[in-house]
Amino acid sequence: MVEKKEKTDDAYGQMLLAQHRSGDKLYEIIEREDNYIDTGSAPGQYFSEYKSWRPAEKQAIKYAKGRVLDVGCGAGRHSLYLQEKGLEVTGIDNSPGAVKVCKARRVKKAMLRPIEDVAKFKNASFETIVMMGNNFGLFGDPERAKRILKEFHRITTHDASIIAGTLNPYGTKIPEHLRYHKFNKARGRLPGQLTFRARFGSLIGPWFDYLCVSPDEMRSILEGSGWHAEKFFGNTNDRYFALIRKDTR
Repeated sequence: MVEKKEKTDDAYGQMLLAQHRSGDKLYEIIEREDNYIDTGSAPGQYFSEYKSWRPAEKQAIKYAKGRVLDVGCGAGRHSLYLQEKGLEVTGIDNSPGAVKVCKARRVKKAMLRPIEDVAKFKNASFETIVMMGNNFGLFGDPERAKRILKEFHRITTHDASIIAGTLNPYGTKIPEHLRYHKFNKARGRLPGQLTFRARFGSLIGPWFDYLCVSPDEMRSILEGSGWHAEKFFGNTNDRYFALIRKDTR
């Protein structure tokens, strides 16, 4: 993890709050540790309604059932959709601003809790865990993923599922990304293990690790965790979703 001494703020959460309050089209700015800058549209990523979701996302969300934990709930679009379907949803996010937006948008249960604090939930609390968008990335790195997956195993029922989205990093041809892949491999990281931070206006968020994986890398991470990838949705060479089932054997 890159160590920086700048004062950090909830840039991501403040971006969501500004979008929610104004309705204006705002852009998320992401700064990677190698100084690469990328942007994304907040409405498209965090406030989109079901009708505008990609087909793969619509297919994957159908497998949610029962009591659902929405990890990295953001502005609450998945929590709201599942609530409308009659499911009991708990949304968690490590951004205070995101949690405020979720509550303002009528997510019934949204709490400030980072992914590593899922250990605070009781045994068998959930039947489904959703990590939509690219939120498989919230695991950060393979070792941390394996630790958290064991907690996911404990806090879910015997027939539980994880529905997770990610980005296959190997689908890119952008030279800056390919150089970053080589940089990661040289220091013993997966090519798709990113370190970046969000910016919004004059606000700068904290640096954090984010993990993008191929289907084979996902299977490797899941090995021995009590979970297995059963099905993939979408283009597995780009952005895709995985239905991850709890092992019964």
